[in-house]
Amino acid sequence: MRFIEKKLGLIVNVEKSKISRPKDLKFLGFGYYYDFKIKKYQVKPHSLSIQKIQRKLRILTKRNWSVRLDYRILKLKQVILGWVNYFRISNLKKAMTEIDKKLRSRIRVIIWKQWKVAKKQIKSLVQIGVPKEGAKGLTYCRKGYR
Repeated sequence: MRFIEKKLGLIVNVEKSKISRPKDLKFLGFGYYYDFKIKKYQVKPHSLSIQKIQRKLRILTKRNWSVRLDYRILKLKQVILGWVNYFRISNLKKAMTEIDKKLRSRIRVIIWKQWKVAKKQIKSLVQIGVPKEGAKGLTYCRKGYR
């Protein structure tokens, strides 16, 4: 630290600077894990970065944000493409499957809420290929949106 501050004239942030194992490290949003198959450390998005994108997506998929579905999907696409392009050098498969699962569920609830009344819900479900009796069962289900 003395060398960096005196010789190089740089300021060292003591809170951020540390010596630790790669799996405990977060650097520019990336985390690291040890892959036993190839016996090397690999890059992945850090868990805090995953939580941050999930918060952003949760804000964009709030049911009380009254915008058209195509505008909402455009905004989601912009956020997701930016995040994926930033983390493209890492292994995203596990993180993206979890994010995708939650996002699809929230979009289904948004569409269901937009249909509003039971008659419209049944009509729309039949239109996308659900049998009429099955559509009635889904519409009059007491368990709610999820």
